[in-house]
Amino acid sequence: MGTGARPWVLHVDLDEFIAAVEVLRRPELAGRPVIVGGRGDPTERAVVSTASYAARKYGIGSGMPLKLAARRAPPDAVFLPVDAPTYEAASEQVMATLRDLGVVVEVLGWDEAFLGATTDDPEALARRAQEAVLASTRLHCTVGIGDNKVRAKIATGFGKPRGIFRLTADNWVEVMGERPVIDLWGVGAKVSKRLAAHGIATVNQLAAAPREVLVAEFGPRMGVWYGDLGRGLGPAVVDDSPWIARGHSRETTYQHNLTTPEQVRDAVRELAGQVAGDAEREGRPVFRVTLKVRYAPFVTKVVGRKLPAPTRDAGDVVAAALALTERLEPGREVRLLGVRAELVMPEEGDPAERTPVRGRL
Repeated sequence: MGTGARPWVLHVDLDEFIAAVEVLRRPELAGRPVIVGGRGDPTERAVVSTASYAARKYGIGSGMPLKLAARRAPPDAVFLPVDAPTYEAASEQVMATLRDLGVVVEVLGWDEAFLGATTDDPEALARRAQEAVLASTRLHCTVGIGDNKVRAKIATGFGKPRGIFRLTADNWVEVMGERPVIDLWGVGAKVSKRLAAHGIATVNQLAAAPREVLVAEFGPRMGVWYGDLGRGLGPAVVDDSPWIARGHSRETTYQHNLTTPEQVRDAVRELAGQVAGDAEREGRPVFRVTLKVRYAPFVTKVVGRKLPAPTRDAGDVVAAALALTERLEPGREVRLLGVRAELVMPEEGDPAERTPVRGRL
């Protein structure tokens, strides 16, 4: 290692991970549009979990209803059911391979991780990671290189697929400055719309926005976060401590719409009981309950409430979820329901709103 060695953050993102795993066990599907979701039946109500690059060319993407994906898909497209245990096993093999590189590995999910290393040639390390993962699992990945997590994560998008891209303070403005804010990690359609109301459309405009404007719009924590995000700032320490869930969710898409308040309450009661059981196994109290509803034909709303005090009582969790049904729109048919319980983190009191640094649930 030369005298120019310095700390770097690398973001490893497996290319079309779930679809790629499916192709490994069905080689005849290579190059064909592969769509994975639900039980693999595009006539049922379910959403796309992932789509191969060949399928994405037809405008098919994660979260899209399978029925819409089927309308867009070409005749040779293949629909497959979700096989979570297989994907998890493949992911574990990938992460073990990355750890063998002698770097710090922070797992973000099945298909992505941050690597922390001190080196004078981060591109060489990125190539080593790609080669090791391919040799071990036959899966391809893209690597983003950054001087912090935010830039490394965003860099990956420029390297897709199977490439390597470096994004640092040196080229941040050149690469990102005139791009729309929605291209930033952690900025979705809703946040982008709220920023646009203040005349903030590009990354440069976000970087130059007065902090007081952002704090007034998003609060003292997230307002500062978004301002820093416009400048590409963020944490640079890669943490390999075990990931701890901030919450548990259960949701169901119903093949036939729920049409009465009684049906909705019964369904919410069942989901909330499942979530309460998940929380009980974690051994941590619940402090907030959220109810997600998708009305027919496809309008999604989320309502939530903070509990009077954190609780481990399943009855309290169920009661809170049922109380949220009173805030649903009367008379509307329901095609999906979901219940989420937010958990108190270890050694945390009143949990603060989280940032997107450790990934999303």
